[in-house]
Amino acid sequence: MELSKRLEEKIREVYEQVRYLVAVSGETIISQVSLRQFLSGNRGVDLLLSDVSYVDPFDGLHYRGLSINQVLNLLPKPVDCVFPYAGGLYAFLLTGEIPALDEALEVENIWKDRAAIPDYVIRMLKAMPPDTHPMTMLSQAILALQSQSKFVQGYNNGLQKEDHWRATLEDSLDLTAKAPSLAAAIYNIKYGSGEVREIDPNLDWSANFAHLINKGWDLHYQELCRLFFLLHADQGTGNVSAHTACLVNSALSDVYYSCSAAMNGLAGPLHGRANQDSLEWLLGIMEFFGGKLPTLEQLAAYIWDTLDRGKVIPGYGHAVLRCPDPRFVAQFEFGEKYMADDDLFKLAGMVYQLVPDILKKQGKAKGVWPNIDAISGTLQYHCGLKEFDFYTVLFGVGRLLGITINLVWNRALLLPLERPQSITIEMVRDRLHGTMDISGLGADTYL
Repeated sequence: MELSKRLEEKIREVYEQVRYLVAVSGETIISQVSLRQFLSGNRGVDLLLSDVSYVDPFDGLHYRGLSINQVLNLLPKPVDCVFPYAGGLYAFLLTGEIPALDEALEVENIWKDRAAIPDYVIRMLKAMPPDTHPMTMLSQAILALQSQSKFVQGYNNGLQKEDHWRATLEDSLDLTAKAPSLAAAIYNIKYGSGEVREIDPNLDWSANFAHLINKGWDLHYQELCRLFFLLHADQGTGNVSAHTACLVNSALSDVYYSCSAAMNGLAGPLHGRANQDSLEWLLGIMEFFGGKLPTLEQLAAYIWDTLDRGKVIPGYGHAVLRCPDPRFVAQFEFGEKYMADDDLFKLAGMVYQLVPDILKKQGKAKGVWPNIDAISGTLQYHCGLKEFDFYTVLFGVGRLLGITINLVWNRALLLPLERPQSITIEMVRDRLHGTMDISGLGADTYL
């Protein structure tokens, strides 16, 4: 496999760099943590290592050092299509090098060969109660594939530590190959006739999801799938889903255990549900105004009322970003091209026009710009996917790309078991001021 050979060369180079840094500067302090950060989820503390992606506060998400716009422009694309092959993205995120067309197609073809879902997984999904959340189904389906782990087979047969990444790569390719099929099977079983279709060998990985849910005829939706999965592929390893996967994998739990756990984290309302919340808020505005678009003045009053009631504007603000999220911009431009006459999309545009200035005037929010979730649900809704609780599954399909790549690199760099130390509140107090008494202070006094 050419992909594995290219990756091996890159791994040798990066591994030697890491060894050199540790040997020469192993005792250098690279991060400090304040008490506020310590008691607020370690937000903003540099604790994790990943070359796959990072978020620049004023330029947005970067994949392997390139902006989202650069990635969209440089990666190989199917003929007559606007957005790239996911296989090219995967090769790029793995190696850090823009792949040629044949290198992107290599990954696409690997995925096609491995896309089939075992019958026992389908039977399990169909046997689950009808009210089972689709994220529960996704997590269970991933976990059900664990018996096929090549990493476990190798480890049980004496696989050398230096080769852990190879088996992890095989598991990662196996799982990501099946991700669109798993998501589509869940969609069809929960919301449709229960039909489980086979992939179309003439379609790429992203477009096959459209085919698998009987929307293969919709070329616009195929393009949206290519864009959506690319934009959701990675966002550093500090978010809950990626960090969970890396933590679980640090115990040498395989890709399936790790990614099933990651999807459980993604299912949390503070992580993967934001696109659903944003869409529901927009639909609530439409309902409030009798199904018609409000004027800008009416919408501004509605937004202020939302804020005055102590609510947030879903999809606006970000822990790091201090600019419009380039992922929002890319999807908004998609909407302008393909659904400009849709009233819900028009409303999203009006909100974008008003909310940043209103949040600045309010003065409470650190981030006032739209993030990816402010628009992604609106596009899916327009294209006919109106089952809100499924949106996080789509998020998960894209995010599995970046998560699995980070797991490959973690094993390649021989990163150890993640095991931070915990201390008591009394120890915190003693380290701060010795006998300082905080027993009478409320939580919001110091958080």
